[in-house]
Amino acid sequence: MPRPFLRMVCLVILTLALPAGAGWSATVEVYYGPDDAPLDRLKTLYRHATRYLYVAVYGLTSPRAVEAMVAAKKRGVDVRMITDRQRTEDIKQRTALHTLHLAGIPILVNEHDGLMHLKQVVIDDEVNTTGSMNHTTSGNHYNDERLDVIADHAITVKARDKFLAMWNDHTRFKEWK
Repeated sequence: MPRPFLRMVCLVILTLALPAGAGWSATVEVYYGPDDAPLDRLKTLYRHATRYLYVAVYGLTSPRAVEAMVAAKKRGVDVRMITDRQRTEDIKQRTALHTLHLAGIPILVNEHDGLMHLKQVVIDDEVNTTGSMNHTTSGNHYNDERLDVIADHAITVKARDKFLAMWNDHTRFKEWK
């Protein structure tokens, strides 16, 4: 059989084998820093959170990100933060975490030997973000970074479940004070 025909047959078989809509329902927005100002998009997402805002990022130094998280907390949103313990030695990160702590936002840091290197935000079982961008001024204005905003219930629930598994893992994570 000719190769193009075999490829077409394989594609048809794969298409028929997948459940209807499998893997095709998510809406993904892609923002590149610094050109697309990804932090502006994050702040908009934070403003629209109504139930919860779970943030797991390696770096948090942007006052704008901190302000948006505190504002969400003041609106009654359940805001939680997980970050890397080594990053708490950075004065800017420590200042940001102290501000969150004073606002009543609980913070966990990793206790394990590896890095807590996620850059993930989970909002209201509907939206989650990922990519290379930390919540830093340099990540928004200077660095080559990427922020993916994924609007999909199933994917977001999976991200939420991972966050909560980390949150409830008292061996690998501890409260930052």
